[in-house]
Amino acid sequence: MTFDSDTNQNRIAAPIGITMGCPASIGPEIVLKYHQSSRAGLHMPIVVIGDIGVLEKCMHGLGLDLVLRSWRPGSKVDHAAVNVFEESGIDTGQFTFGCPTPETSRAMATYVERGVMLSRNNEISALVTCAISKLSLNQAGYEFPGHTELLASRTGAKRVAMMLAGSTLRVVPATIHCPLSRVVSLLNREDLTGLIELVAERLQEDFGIDFPRIGVAGLNPHAGESGLFGHEELEIIAPAVAEAQKRFRQTAEITGPYPPDTVFYKARCGRFDAVVAMYHDQGLIPFKLLHFDDGVNVTLGLPIIRTSVDHGTAYDIAGQGIAGISSLNSAILLAQTMAVHRAGKSC
Repeated sequence: MTFDSDTNQNRIAAPIGITMGCPASIGPEIVLKYHQSSRAGLHMPIVVIGDIGVLEKCMHGLGLDLVLRSWRPGSKVDHAAVNVFEESGIDTGQFTFGCPTPETSRAMATYVERGVMLSRNNEISALVTCAISKLSLNQAGYEFPGHTELLASRTGAKRVAMMLAGSTLRVVPATIHCPLSRVVSLLNREDLTGLIELVAERLQEDFGIDFPRIGVAGLNPHAGESGLFGHEELEIIAPAVAEAQKRFRQTAEITGPYPPDTVFYKARCGRFDAVVAMYHDQGLIPFKLLHFDDGVNVTLGLPIIRTSVDHGTAYDIAGQGIAGISSLNSAILLAQTMAVHRAGKSC
């Protein structure tokens, strides 16, 4: 995932914004480690939306040597420093990494809120989010199950989807956080058609793929074996594929349903640019087998660009200096690529 052109680079003046995630998580650590790294492939400035005091405590605890600098929209980004939009002022004397509190929960949510505002005002070109705790989000008074729903609400997005993106595989599940027993009842032709069309649009607009190839997985073994092992392929999935094909007949290749045990291998070998899976683990098991360390969570359908690390808060190792930055690095580089493609489309 690389920056595509010097021309587009000049068109994008706003930095990439990174929300720190839960202050008690590994978020502060990976943000600091990323700034200490070579940041290979990054050509855009970055700013952190978070808490400068927490970052300072983390920096000293890890023995890192970095400069922390307050930043506000319109001011210059100091490339030799960690530029921080200070959104909270947590009492670090009463704060312990790995131990979330009501204060850290509220702060965690405000970073996301601020990131949306900065994105909507074009003061940052893309939003990269570090991990939050869904439980802490609820305890902070938010009734959303996670980032995606909060971002959709704040941006007014009508249809959103979660894509897991890596260098060899991109997966979009049609159903996400629900019991496996509810998957069949949640699948319907209209929603699946809309999802497939959204994936095709975003691959073109955000990933710069002029003629995307999308493989749609079946639900049942052998993709139902012509109804022998289930009728969802015949009644829901195949009609949704056919409907999406009508709209993108000249601009994308949309095929399926394919047997779930072969479609991801085909995608890994280059046959597809993305796979639409029917449920969470159907898509995420093969994805994490290939991209456990460097996978990126992308929210499709937002008016802003949002990528995220594909891991959790990891409270059990927070502040210990052992968290890796591969996923954050990939999320930042993908956000940069998406920002370039959107800028190119708008010019």
